[in-house]
Amino acid sequence: MLKKRLYFLVFPLVVGFNLVAAVEPLSLLPAQIKSLGIETVTVGERGEERPGARNGTLPARVLVPNEQMRVLTAPVGGRVEMLAVAPGSTVKRGQVVARLASPQALELQRDALQSASQASLMQQNLTRDEQLFAEGLIAESRVQATRSAALQASAQANERRQGLALAGMAVGQLGGPLMLVAPIDGVVLEQGVQLGQRVETSALIYRIAKLSPLWLEIQAPLDLASGLREGLAVTLIDHDVQGKLIAIGRSVDPASQTVLLRALVSQGAEKLTPGQVIEVEIARANNVHQRLPATALVRHAGKVYAFVQMAGDDIRFEPRPVRVIGQGGDTVQVDNIRVGERVAVKGVSGLKAMLMAPAGRD
Repeated sequence: MLKKRLYFLVFPLVVGFNLVAAVEPLSLLPAQIKSLGIETVTVGERGEERPGARNGTLPARVLVPNEQMRVLTAPVGGRVEMLAVAPGSTVKRGQVVARLASPQALELQRDALQSASQASLMQQNLTRDEQLFAEGLIAESRVQATRSAALQASAQANERRQGLALAGMAVGQLGGPLMLVAPIDGVVLEQGVQLGQRVETSALIYRIAKLSPLWLEIQAPLDLASGLREGLAVTLIDHDVQGKLIAIGRSVDPASQTVLLRALVSQGAEKLTPGQVIEVEIARANNVHQRLPATALVRHAGKVYAFVQMAGDDIRFEPRPVRVIGQGGDTVQVDNIRVGERVAVKGVSGLKAMLMAPAGRD
């Protein structure tokens, strides 16, 4: 026995032998297991518990996609005369949802009418002067001056017309309240003013959104996120709804050490409410990526190996090549390992020494 122990102490110093994957499994006796201090764990046997979440689930929050959200604001300052809808109401694009009494709107209408009239007058003057110049009755400099004045008047009229358009009004209308309409088909999520309230320009009137599809923002541990890919199925716990993963964050929250994932829910989105907090599961194949202690791996000649205990009455370990997908703390994420397999996590250096030993050892 003493000779065998000395044998195992010497072999970690042996160099010059290649560690290869295509080798026979290592057979060991119980005494050798004890001597080398080999311990194993079952992959996937223990799941991490998170406060407020079930084992194997992740917390998520329901959000409205950015492109499906619109904010209706006051284009000018004024007083709210009418509110036609309330939070939770369904609206159609172009539907009048509020009315605003605004002296500023009257000023914009007046200025736009004056600018349009001035531009029309300057265009008439330009037409007249061009005709007089063609007949040789006026100098060219006068035509150029008239043309410049006409261009300036036209530009100012266009500017005032665009200002009216932004305020939801059209040139030619003078007087009356300002009607605010829904920009999209959707549901009113928020009301920012009260009836009779005086508001300033850009004050929030309503927040309106289309509620299908919806996003799920998921906080996932770094080592888990590194083994995911876009397109994987996302199942909502306690809801008969399923989505798919559409984005995996590339930055880590420094406080929680989690990565932000985003999933899209199309079918069944009506069963969810924006702002709702839920639990989800992300489907993963058993042999995709698994988490192991860093002590379970050995490195040699640019390759990484784990020792997987084989089924049977005798004790045998298969040196299996793996690829490191991610690392966090004292754990690593690897491929080519399946859930339920037993992997050596201690005494690995002794197994490596046995594998590197020359053929024909006793």
